[in-house]
Amino acid sequence: MNHKVTSYDVALAAGVSRSAVSLVLNGKADGVISAENQRAVREAAERLGYRPNRVARSLRDSRTHLLGVVTDVTSGPYGGGMITGATIRAAESDHLLLVMDAQECRHDEERAIEALLARQVDGLIVAPGSLREWTPPKAFGQVPGVLLDATDPDGRATCVVGDETGGGYAATRLLLDAGHRDIALLTGLPAQVATGRRLAGHERAMRGSGGRCRVVTCGWDIDDGLREGARLLDGPDRPTGIVCANDRVAAGVILAAARLGIDVPDGLSVVGYDDDPSIAAQLDLSTIGLPHRAMGERAVELLLSAISGGQLEPGELLVPAPVLRRGSVRMV
Repeated sequence: MNHKVTSYDVALAAGVSRSAVSLVLNGKADGVISAENQRAVREAAERLGYRPNRVARSLRDSRTHLLGVVTDVTSGPYGGGMITGATIRAAESDHLLLVMDAQECRHDEERAIEALLARQVDGLIVAPGSLREWTPPKAFGQVPGVLLDATDPDGRATCVVGDETGGGYAATRLLLDAGHRDIALLTGLPAQVATGRRLAGHERAMRGSGGRCRVVTCGWDIDDGLREGARLLDGPDRPTGIVCANDRVAAGVILAAARLGIDVPDGLSVVGYDDDPSIAAQLDLSTIGLPHRAMGERAVELLLSAISGGQLEPGELLVPAPVLRRGSVRMV
């Protein structure tokens, strides 16, 4: 029978006490255990293949070291990034995520929360999918909780969201900074929260620029960009730059321009949104990224702080949207 490595074995190998091993491996050794002894403990633990007893640790600190996640977006280039960021950040602090995939149904989300609470998670993250309003049920307040890519209409929850207004501003600035003053904006659907915020950022960028802007309600798909792009470009009074609701719409605009013999970027500059991994780089498209991975990381950081006694402040915490400058924008 193989001998199970214990903290006592690690202490003997490192030449320290068992309490020192506990302090080092639980991240509480700074200022108490010398750097040399900390290094000796970690090397001994790795060499011996020591794995701490998580059950015993949970009994000691009355925590499960589990974080519950309720989401409609467990995979894909966008929602998957949030889960990846959250998972990595949790693991760095020796926590695990329990992820429950809920359909876009209020009842399913509440049931998922109850199921996670029954498993005694230390905290909750709810990511309903696609920035929208979500009112937390009473059960959400039983442990520290954070909304991810969602807003609380009552303003009581801590919400981690991408800075869509700042992203809309940055998208338009890409054209303004390149000298464009005749710009069109193809927006997403009006009912979507992101649409209104990006429009507000666009209007802020245009204010005082001396430029002309046409705002066209479009949609989110390639066909929408193709249709509205053709209408804008098929005539003498066409804009020199177009900001698009997302990268799919931008692809449609670029296709419309090609059909009309207009070169991008020589005859038209185009900016997208999302940094879609299957579109943006392939089209050399300047775009605004969605900071989903950073949002997932930040949500976990806030949750861990609250679990350790910190305070969760109500309201929105905005995560900046990265700007990707590529070849679809040219100076005029």
